[in-house]
This record gives sequence, C-alpha cells and structure tokens, in this order.
Amino acid sequence: MTSDRRAGPFELHVEPPEGDGELLVLVHGGWTDTTTWARLVPSLTRSFAVVRYDRRGHSRSPRGLLPPTRRQHEDDLAALLERFDRGPAHLAGTSYGGAIALGLAGRRPDLVRSVVAHEPVVDPIAPGVAALFASVAAQIAAGDAAAATRRFFEVVILGPGGWGSVPEPVRRAAIGNARTFADMLADPAWAALDAAAVRRFRGPVLITHGDAGPPWLRRGAIAVAEQVRAPTAVIPGAGHTPHHTHPDVLAALIERHAAGGAARRAA
Repeated sequence: MTSDRRAGPFELHVEPPEGDGELLVLVHGGWTDTTTWARLVPSLTRSFAVVRYDRRGHSRSPRGLLPPTRRQHEDDLAALLERFDRGPAHLAGTSYGGAIALGLAGRRPDLVRSVVAHEPVVDPIAPGVAALFASVAAQIAAGDAAAATRRFFEVVILGPGGWGSVPEPVRRAAIGNARTFADMLADPAWAALDAAAVRRFRGPVLITHGDAGPPWLRRGAIAVAEQVRAPTAVIPGAGHTPHHTHPDVLAALIERHAAGGAARRAA
C-alpha cells in the first residue's frame, strides 16, 4: 500500500482512502500506528472512505527534535483533513487518539462531522495509574522497551493476559514506539480536555467503553461523557482495544452514529 506524505506542513505517513463514502479518519492511541486498525477497516469500507495514518513520532511519521505535544497532534490531524479537502470528516479514535479527536472537534468544528471516542484518556488520572505511567516511562528510559511495553499493556490498559490479544504487527509497532509514551508524558497538557469547547461542537459525539478491561478506563470514559454531555455505548466483553477483539461491533457503532442513529447530545 502506498502512502501520501503530503498531509500538511509536517510530513506524516498517511494511507490512501479505502472504501467509498464520507471521509472517516481513524486516530490511533499511544504506542501504535496504522497497523492497529487492520481488523476494523474491512468492516468500515462499506460505508466510508477510511483514512488511517501514523501520528507524529510513530513508526513511519517523523518525530522532530522535541517531544510532540497534544496540540501538535491535533494540528497535524487538522492539516490532514484540510489536505483531503472533502469537507467535515467523521473521526474515530481510541485512548489518546480519542482524546485528540475530541480536542480537535472542540477547536476546529468546521473540520469535524462526528466523533466516536473509545475510552479516551484525559484528566483527572487516578494517582495510582499516574504512578504506573511514570514507572513504565522510567523503564523505557532505562532501555527495557520490550518489557515496559508488555507491562503497560498487561498491567495498565488490558489486564493480565491482555498482551496475547494484541496482533503481532501491533506488538512490534508498540515496542518500536515505546519512546512515544515518554514523549506524551513530557507534555504537561497531554491529558487536558476543554470540555466546554467540545460541548459547543454541534455534531454528534459518542463515547464508548468496554466492560472487561481495567475499571479505571471505564470510569474515565463515563466521566468524559458526562463532561462533554455525550451518550455512551458499552461494547460487551471488550476492553481497551475493541478494534482488535470486537471490530464488527465497533464498526457497527461507528456506522450508526455517523448516520445519526445514536442519541444526540443534550443541548
């Protein structure tokens, strides 16, 4: 598959659109890259022109000299959408990618048609979780990226045995991108969300979560939904990565939401 590296002023690796319909851009979370969406894309191409890309500093997109900030990730996504010049796009993201999608909807509503965010990670981060984040970052800095990556997936976001549910290409990408986790934490505003700006966005927003992952992620998703006044949807049996484990269910939620089938936000 070829790539278009002309998405904006900062070069990103962007896969060509797959499928036909309104534009849907997938925004991956931390550690990963375009490979994380491999099981989800086939179910979406029947309804959308699906675009996936490597965020700044991940895999085939260069990092730059300094750790990228959350705002830069949002600006990169805005530049990508402007490059396609197809009008407002649907956004779907998981974890940190979901937070980026929500942030852009608040800042640039002219570019966004709808948002689905699965378990977006934003403030407040529970002290125990924040301590785990810092410990994993220290392990990466000490040169033990492989063990730190597995620990993060098993202990922090998926639970015991969760690493085994991660597709092999995604495991390789995550280990290779371990530095991006430390980069994310270097930004004091990495977990900030302007909930008031997102509430002003008039397109539909849906927050999804699983019922089988660590409780802090479910609680966080519900809290975000309350802050931005968005409906929630539970994916039974799923954890933090339904695009790996329940791709058809997640795709159906995205399709229904984009078509207006999901409940609209409260005014």
